Amino acid sequence: MCWVMVDVEADGPVPADFSMIALGAVIIEPSLSKKFYARLKPVSCKWNPDALKVCGFTREETLGFDDPGDVMKRFERWLHEKGGENLFFLSDNNGFDWQFVNWYFYHFTGRNPFGFSSSNLLSLYLGLEHNMYCNFNHLRKRPHDHNPLHDALADAEVLLELRERFCLKMNF
Repeated sequence: MCWVMVDVEADGPVPADFSMIALGAVIIEPSLSKKFYARLKPVSCKWNPDALKVCGFTREETLGFDDPGDVMKRFERWLHEKGGENLFFLSDNNGFDWQFVNWYFYHFTGRNPFGFSSSNLLSLYLGLEHNMYCNFNHLRKRPHDHNPLHDALADAEVLLELRERFCLKMNF
């Protein structure tokens, strides 16, 4: 099993009506050296200025980003080259991140190399702590800055910390 931490930035709340504009991913292993980052041109005419403001891009900048079909094909190749065939999607907000990645993969490649499942880092942490009211922000070693690669790396570091603290079984 290859665990992949993924983070997405978008110009609105749902795929197809709005666009994923940046994607970051890292293979979970001690060095966290297998990283992917891309910026994607919008697929929709709709966009929310407040959503773009969060990630620091203007609409004009996003219009110059890479073709989303090319990005998703590159991402799939990277996943298979770096992670193999048995991939598992992790995110700190997989309700948001998964919907965009899943839609983009199916729309642009006809398949999703992650299959049909994903997992949420916060849910894992809540279960490990036996506390539905806690969060893991204090475990982050780097700020949450809405650069999806930075945020995926920060979340991967949290997962590695949880692995040590709670003796989680994870093969690399």
